[in-house]
Amino acid sequence: MAERRRDQGDGRDAGDTGASRPGEALERAWGDLVATARRTVSDGLVVGTSGNVSVRVGDTVLVTPTGVPYDRLTPEDVCGVTLDGRRVLGSLVPTSELPMHLAVYRSTHARAVVHTHAVHATAVSTLVTELPLVHYMSAALGGPVRVAPYATYGTEKLAENMLGALRDRTACLLQNHGTLAHGATLDQAYDRTAQLEWMCRVWLTASSVPGLTPTLLTEDQVARAGERLKGYGQP
Repeated sequence: MAERRRDQGDGRDAGDTGASRPGEALERAWGDLVATARRTVSDGLVVGTSGNVSVRVGDTVLVTPTGVPYDRLTPEDVCGVTLDGRRVLGSLVPTSELPMHLAVYRSTHARAVVHTHAVHATAVSTLVTELPLVHYMSAALGGPVRVAPYATYGTEKLAENMLGALRDRTACLLQNHGTLAHGATLDQAYDRTAQLEWMCRVWLTASSVPGLTPTLLTEDQVARAGERLKGYGQP
């Protein structure tokens, strides 16, 4: 059974309908999903219709449809599938990266997934097999961020490679492709995506200085930072 987690936005569980009817919960979740998808564009994490976003409500996964600009999505464009990929809501075809999203939900307690083609993260994915520990915020993603070996987009092989890189992590890089992050809420999944892109930019910037090599943290230093991060923020 999926672990129940609290939604950071309104205090509800991500898949909890409270007193609302199931349809109202789905409608609210779709609105949040569309807003998050549009944010990936406005923040420069994707170009055009690249990347995709999903959120789980009960046993239904709402996901962005393939090939539709996010600014054109309306409440009537809701796209929902079951955990085995059977379409149960809407008439639009789901994102081609549906196998990755469903693999995350079947293998973790995630309630939201964000996949992007962020520039700096994608660049790093072509250079290393693991993001160097340039900042302690790696701990917020579970530790050193791995790079999933390349596979053709939209395939089960890519989903398999991604799950390997995600083991004990909440985000990974996809070689020559982009990023994937998950969380208990859309906000959390998005924040982890943004944090990963920022760390990649920091490493690329530091690495570009001629004659100097970035100082890296040890895994122990990152782990100790992770313990402190558990108490970060307001109670």
